Amino acid sequence: MKKVIETTHAPKAIGPYSQAIDVNGILFISGQIPLNPATGKMVEGGIAEQTEQVMKNIAAILKEAGYTFKDVVKTTCLLSNMDNFAAMNAVYGKFYPENPPARAAFGVVKLPMGSLVEIETIAAH
Repeated sequence: MKKVIETTHAPKAIGPYSQAIDVNGILFISGQIPLNPATGKMVEGGIAEQTEQVMKNIAAILKEAGYTFKDVVKTTCLLSNMDNFAAMNAVYGKFYPENPPARAAFGVVKLPMGSLVEIETIAAH
């Protein structure tokens, strides 16, 4: 059964998609960009600050759906500049101190709202 997940502790969807969908114990979280959910604006700072906000947004959605970072099985990281990979990775790694999920990382031409990073996430119970 498909269940739409929505929380005010993560940015509202800025298009025709849901923050996340839970289907039979598998949670699909849409790509999160570094928007502050309280203001709807991009966080100040560079890649480290942006990655931190993205991970906080993911944490809020995981919590709303009854999951944790330990349940995450796969992520996809999109970077507007692959030169930011090491700095993104340092922040990202703090959220997965052991048994990190499978992951892909891509450099892309441009991300929504001029973001430096976007991360989509899949978790499973």
